[in-house]
Amino acid sequence: MNQTDENHIIAILTQTFHDNKSTNFVIKQDKKKTKRFRTLIKYSIFYGEHFGEVFLSNDKTACYITLDSTKKKTTLKSIFWDLRLIFQCVGLSNVSKVLKREALIKANHPKDGFMHLWYIGVLPSEQGKGKGSLMMKSIIEKSKMANKKVCLETSVERNFGFYTSLGFKEENTIQQLGYALKMYALP
Repeated sequence: MNQTDENHIIAILTQTFHDNKSTNFVIKQDKKKTKRFRTLIKYSIFYGEHFGEVFLSNDKTACYITLDSTKKKTTLKSIFWDLRLIFQCVGLSNVSKVLKREALIKANHPKDGFMHLWYIGVLPSEQGKGKGSLMMKSIIEKSKMANKKVCLETSVERNFGFYTSLGFKEENTIQQLGYALKMYALP
């Protein structure tokens, strides 16, 4: 991925997730919040490129990052990125709460292979034009071809109906984080 495409993805996801409860739970909340969020997205792009897929629409207004649970593994590079995330984004004082969050999410994921929809975003000026639906249909088709479930989590109420309209079923709601994080799956 070139730097221009990465910058587009960062811009899309920054605008889409800026006030998201789930991402704000992970990011240390201080005057460097925007810079920390950029680090989180760069981290996510790294993981998507190595263990899943990073997609940017041709018009550069929509994107997604997925992870394939069967491809994800620990490497020296992934350890480097994990440490970078801790020191540049999460902060040492927040590591335990973020690890708790990740353990709760992982406990709700299937034990066999699945596609994890980590991020999907459309620039606010382009929302409501069907771009998110098109990307979701592409993700669903790819998961069917790979014979894998699609799993995701969201804390954004307006997304609940969107996912259920695509056939996703609510599997669980995690309440222990101070906000409701709904877990969805599409068989």
